Amino acid sequence: MIYQRYQGKCSIWPDFDAERGSTTEGEGPTSWVESSRTGGQYIIPLDVEEDLGPELRARPDADAVRARLTTWLIDQRLLGNESPRITWEIVEYAKSKTPLPIYERAERLLRYAVSCSDKVGSVLDIDEILPEYLAWSESSEEDEVRFFLDYLIEKNWLKRLRSKRLVGPGSVVIGAEVTVEGFNRVAELAANADSSQAFVAMWFDDSVTDLYDKGIAPAVRAAGYEPVRIDRVEGVIKINDAIIAEIQRSRFIVADFTHGKEGARGGVYYEAGFAEGRGIPVIWTCREDMMDKIHFDTRDYYHIPWDENDASYADFQRALKNRILHLIGEGPHPINSQAVRNDALSGAGRHCYGGGDGDKVRHRQAAGVGGGAGA
Repeated sequence: MIYQRYQGKCSIWPDFDAERGSTTEGEGPTSWVESSRTGGQYIIPLDVEEDLGPELRARPDADAVRARLTTWLIDQRLLGNESPRITWEIVEYAKSKTPLPIYERAERLLRYAVSCSDKVGSVLDIDEILPEYLAWSESSEEDEVRFFLDYLIEKNWLKRLRSKRLVGPGSVVIGAEVTVEGFNRVAELAANADSSQAFVAMWFDDSVTDLYDKGIAPAVRAAGYEPVRIDRVEGVIKINDAIIAEIQRSRFIVADFTHGKEGARGGVYYEAGFAEGRGIPVIWTCREDMMDKIHFDTRDYYHIPWDENDASYADFQRALKNRILHLIGEGPHPINSQAVRNDALSGAGRHCYGGGDGDKVRHRQAAGVGGGAGA
């Protein structure tokens, strides 16, 4: 529930106005913010909010970090999390994350244009660069948005036109409408982008049960997604049809190529190949002592190794989680705070400081880097 709504400033982009309030959605005092500059609502603990501004102002890349935080917020909302919660882990993730490629920023702006087009022929005002345009394209400057608009027009995904429909009789402003090709492009991009599911392809032998229960499933959930292993789905009648359907519903798949004496698991290779052919990302894993037994066709892919002597699967879990965050990004489910805290205490991405009330010490985990995510 939101209390005491009032007009204020955005916590991330302090030069922009926002509707603000307080909320009980958190372990302590928490602010609720609705800002067009971030594309919608978010919540942020007061202690994070108080320190975020000074910390960003001290960085030469402050606006770039703000833009990446904004991208994370928009992606969360697309995945169904209407009011994402910004924590220090998320801030560290945004600081460590690389900027989106130029073409992807332009395509995100196209996706926003489509979301604003309630019918074919709807006109988008491009005379004025709105805060939402900046938010969706991970931009800090209006000139960046104009560059992306020109690119979308050159690709024939937008059509530039002069329109009197936007502001009234006698007024002419520059507008744009999404073309048929633009609608088709967004349909292609959205095929699996909004899914919160991760399909797991692996050997269903008892010898790898702990790998799934202690390694793969916790790592996928810590990254914000829900794992699906077909032998644990209830009510499956035709397993081959169910596998194809679940892969098509998934944002990505984790494929483990560990096998027994009878040889390679053909089903795992097939499922990974099917996903690749559909443009669904595959994250490859294998038991360390079997790396040399991976088929030569897939050996060039980076496989995250796991050690059967590591009963806790802690190293593998951390590496897989970081690989997901690096390649796919954060899912809509809450971060596993305990796992992040354990990473921080082990020294991965540690950043501590003392001072203020009660000599606060915070451990901030750079969730998106390291942990064995190779090229």
